[in-house]
Amino acid sequence: TQRPWSYADPLQEQDGMEKFKWQRQGIPFGAATSYVHLEKLREGSCATVYKGISRIDGQLVALKVIRLEAEEGVPFTAIREASLLKRLKHANVVLLHDIIQTKETLTFVFEYMHTDLAHYMGQHPGGLNSCNVMLFMFQFLHGLAYIHQQHILHRDLKPQNLLISCLGELKLADFGLARAKSIPRQTYSSEVVTLWYRPPDVLLGATDYSSDLDIWSAGCIFVEMIQGQPIFAGTSGTHEQLAKIWAVLGVPTEDTWPGLSKLPNYNPELVASRRPQRLRVICDRLSRVPAAEDLASRMLTAFPRGRISSQDALLHGFFSPLPPQLYQISAGQSVLTVPGVRLQPEICDLFASYRKGHLSGGSSKFW
Repeated sequence: TQRPWSYADPLQEQDGMEKFKWQRQGIPFGAATSYVHLEKLREGSCATVYKGISRIDGQLVALKVIRLEAEEGVPFTAIREASLLKRLKHANVVLLHDIIQTKETLTFVFEYMHTDLAHYMGQHPGGLNSCNVMLFMFQFLHGLAYIHQQHILHRDLKPQNLLISCLGELKLADFGLARAKSIPRQTYSSEVVTLWYRPPDVLLGATDYSSDLDIWSAGCIFVEMIQGQPIFAGTSGTHEQLAKIWAVLGVPTEDTWPGLSKLPNYNPELVASRRPQRLRVICDRLSRVPAAEDLASRMLTAFPRGRISSQDALLHGFFSPLPPQLYQISAGQSVLTVPGVRLQPEICDLFASYRKGHLSGGSSKFW
């Protein structure tokens, strides 16, 4: 039996979502029996993700099973994620197919993606092929520009939340911390974003952030794809994280960051004065990729209002080698439908393929 949604549930506000009783070939949406669990993919503190298959159309799906506490009911983060994802229709945002609610669980049925960016980078250490960085980053910013145009902040961008298909399609996922952006601006929580990808303004306690929050996180991920390791990998909390950022960008002042001294966690005694460095000094691989350092520096600016927007970042010269047709595709169209756009072999795959071909006496696939 399914438990009714509470009166405050935003899902009830959308006509097509009330009970998910759409029918196809006699098998209903919204029913647990419509999906078969194949294997567990990962387990978290409040949810478990399974690979599954839909009995409705035979497609692979990802089943995010959220355990419900009897007294607390449906977690607000789950309600927020579902209500936002039902609004978002874009090739670079993960697609929510269905929602199933029982007394014990709430299950989100997503399109199946083969891996995430964190796992992909782990399989290809030392930095990714620059062509693939360009392809991934374009899709990342394409999806980000779309949600920002819809006045939505993701607030938890990290490699684990960027899903990748076997063809190289990249999609934003995990909107549990996402928020609809208010106009006029309102204050939000400063406890968002995994520490390594959290911007200095939020580390200093700012709560009036906007889309610039996501841009900082995206810039960190951009550099990580090129360099092969996180740019600001703190281990002991907020103060160390800020020190790592200041070591690269220099310590800001009221001249470079108006309003800095008014932030809740600002304390000039906690950091020694430092001069800014070129990003390529810290991340040497940036200098090998044309225009990469300039784009990264425009995203990783301490003053939040100084960061480039996702829409402007798409027009940056870093992406000039890509086909111009990419800028004409519709929101629902994959970039891989544009001729000549495809995932390239990573260098470690090339070497592995070469060694395999050399040792077996055959020819390598890529050489």
